[in-house]
Amino acid sequence: MTRPLCLLFDCDGTLVDSEPLLADEMATSLTRLGLPFQASDYVGEFRGARFRNIVAVLESRHGSVDPQRLAESETRMRANLNRRLETELVPIAGALEALEALADHPCGVVSNGPENKIRTSLEAIGLTGRFDPYLFSGYSANCWKPDPCLYLHAASLMGYDAEECVAIDDALVGVKAALNAGMTVVHLNRFPDAEETPEGAIMITSMYQLPTVIGQLASARDMQRRPTALSR
Repeated sequence: MTRPLCLLFDCDGTLVDSEPLLADEMATSLTRLGLPFQASDYVGEFRGARFRNIVAVLESRHGSVDPQRLAESETRMRANLNRRLETELVPIAGALEALEALADHPCGVVSNGPENKIRTSLEAIGLTGRFDPYLFSGYSANCWKPDPCLYLHAASLMGYDAEECVAIDDALVGVKAALNAGMTVVHLNRFPDAEETPEGAIMITSMYQLPTVIGQLASARDMQRRPTALSR
């Protein structure tokens, strides 16, 4: 009996609509540090990127920031963000329905964000325990998308080979990371007029479409593994 495909979900922008809150808090924090940043810059240029990588790009444009001030500002920003996540966060449309339909599949969350942020986000939308213990943070693994290592780390700890996994990610950094990891990739492209799905990934524009896509992938895999009359 073939075991179900392992599903690896990004968090921000895939399961939860946290990016507007994150972008708003980043704009306040970074601009106060002397690194001009608007919330629209996050979606336009930096969506899904590690915070310190964003800071490095801004410092190259506007000048360096004292490391101590940066660390203190990041701590305040993350605390403010977590408070807002607890009360303002909503799921991405169709995410809860997709997870219910795919309940027979092993699932993990693979995110560039800190683990406490992942947990806060999942708790806010009623998914406490849905993915435990499979919450994989770049900060815990010490590797971040677009490096494929974070997705490979998650697959390994869940006991799956890359080709047995499907990564579901909305950000190009995550899509490219999973493709480079050798996984099947579903790109949740919520901005199809502005963003192109990379070659090799499957595009959906709504999480409501995901169960159908996973069903098709599973069927195709079963067909490939079914013995032919000549091989019996």
